[in-house]
Amino acid sequence: MLPALSPERAQALVHAMAGRRILVIGDVMLDQFIVGRVSRISPEAPVPVVAFERDEYRAGGAANVALNARSLGAQVDVVGLVGADDAAWRLRELLTAADVGSSGLLTDDKRRTTTKVRIVTTRNQQVARVDYESEDAAAGSIETSTIEQMQSRVERADAVIVSDYLKGVVTRRLMAATIAACLDRSVPVFVDPKIPHVEYYAGATLITPNHHEAEAATNLRIRTNEDARRAAEAFRDRARAAGVLITMGEDGMWLSADDEGHLPAAAREVADVTGAGDTVVAALALAVAAGATAAEAARLANLAAGIVVGKFGPAVVTPGDLARAAVR
Repeated sequence: MLPALSPERAQALVHAMAGRRILVIGDVMLDQFIVGRVSRISPEAPVPVVAFERDEYRAGGAANVALNARSLGAQVDVVGLVGADDAAWRLRELLTAADVGSSGLLTDDKRRTTTKVRIVTTRNQQVARVDYESEDAAAGSIETSTIEQMQSRVERADAVIVSDYLKGVVTRRLMAATIAACLDRSVPVFVDPKIPHVEYYAGATLITPNHHEAEAATNLRIRTNEDARRAAEAFRDRARAAGVLITMGEDGMWLSADDEGHLPAAAREVADVTGAGDTVVAALALAVAAGATAAEAARLANLAAGIVVGKFGPAVVTPGDLARAAVR
C-alpha cells in the first residue's frame, strides 16, 4: 500500500517545485485545431460539413511535457528535432511565449515537423485528424548533434524527461548517452515510453507506460490490481528500470518502485485524455526533483492527471491547481 500524502506535505512539495531545472528530450509536435460548426451532412459522402470558424495551435508531444513542467514552476529546456517549415516556427513561438528554452531544437531539413491537425466542432467533438510526420530515426550528424545538445544541458538539470513518440528523436545511441550522463551526475531520468524501444530505457529511474503498453511489453492482461502488480514487475525486469508507474485511465495507476501500490483515479469529469501522459511524467519528474519519494510523486502526478483530463486538448496544470487538488 502506498503511504498517504498529507495536504501539508503536498503543499510543501508543490512550493519546492518552483525553479527546479528540467531537461525534456524527445519528439516535439505541433497540435493544430481547425474549429467549426456542424449543421449538415455532406451530399458527397456521409460525413459532416464543418463550417470553419478559427484555427488554434498548441504544443504537443515532448513540447507539451515541457509546457507542463514550466506551468508547474520549473525552468525547462527542450532538446528535439523539427523541420524547416512553418510548423517549426509556430512551435518555437509557443515555447518562447511560455518561457521554455528551445535553443536545443535542431532543424533537420530532411524531415517535417510532426503536426497533428484535428478538425473539431465548437462543442469539442473531434471529426477527423490528419498527421504530418517523419518517423525515420535520427542518424549521422543529426543524431550526434542531438546528443551534444543533451550533454551541454544535462549538467544544469535536476531531472531529465525522455518523451518518446517513435518520431525519430529517441534512438538507442541517444538514450544510452542520456542514461550515462545522468548516472554520472546522479540526475533522475523519467521516460514516457514506446514499446518498440523498451530495451533502450535500461537504467531509467521511472518509466510511465499506459496499461496497453504494459500489456504489450509483458504479454500480461491487466484487469485487476494484482494483474497490474505482476505486469509492473515484469515491465521493470524487461526494461531494467528502477521503477514503473502504469497509468490505467479510469482505473487509476499502479506504482512499482521502492514502494508499490494502487492509486485510484483522481478525475471527477473527463473532457479529453489528450496529453494526460505528458502531464503525469512532467509532474513525476518535477516532484522528485523537489525532494519527493516515488510514492509521493506518484500521488501528485495522479492529482495532476485528474485535473488535466477535465480540460480540452493538450493542457497544463498550475501549482495553484495542484495545491487545491491536494487539500480536497
